[in-house]
Amino acid sequence: MSIVGALWARKGWPDALKNVRVTADIAEQQLSYEPFTADGLRSFYRPDLVAIDTFDGKRLKQRTNPRDAFASHTPATPWDDLHLAYFSGYAMWNYLNTPFMFALPGFAAEEIEPWVEGHESWRRLKITFPESIATHSPEQVFHVDGNGLIARLDYSANVVGGIPTAHYTSDYRDFAGIKIPTKRRAYRRNTDGTPIRDGVGVAIDISNVKFS
Repeated sequence: MSIVGALWARKGWPDALKNVRVTADIAEQQLSYEPFTADGLRSFYRPDLVAIDTFDGKRLKQRTNPRDAFASHTPATPWDDLHLAYFSGYAMWNYLNTPFMFALPGFAAEEIEPWVEGHESWRRLKITFPESIATHSPEQVFHVDGNGLIARLDYSANVVGGIPTAHYTSDYRDFAGIKIPTKRRAYRRNTDGTPIRDGVGVAIDISNVKFS
């Protein structure tokens, strides 16, 4: 997997996630990246704890209640490596577990008016997240294309100053019978809902997925 874009550069980590392997737990909110910021290191993420470990299991540092460390952050506030571990951890856990996590207790869904994207009309689902799920914002809107696939999600990334975001998903591939978008591009979003395409905030490319 490769994760780049203007957000990471602005936060001081332009290439930290450029070529990484992600291991995610489906049942629990838990995820790790390796290598993470340096060879021989991996991140550890849970909503209540983030850490940096060596490959042989030695814990180098950790932070409890990591979301609190983003208090008063603006889009320009730089991150340390534990900020990076938290944001990249919860965000990727959400992406990899969508839409399956919507069946968990506490989620609420409401279909709202469709969205016209180019020559297509996409159905839209407003999802309200329970407090137990660490995520970008409590309410997010998922756009579903004519093939029944999620083509875009809209949210405000609260821990980076509440930036309104239009996040596109594409290049779906089949892994073990599950269709997964292997290309993600996130842009700032205008008040009318259109994306601002003068720069990619986050670009994610997935090369392979394995389930175990």
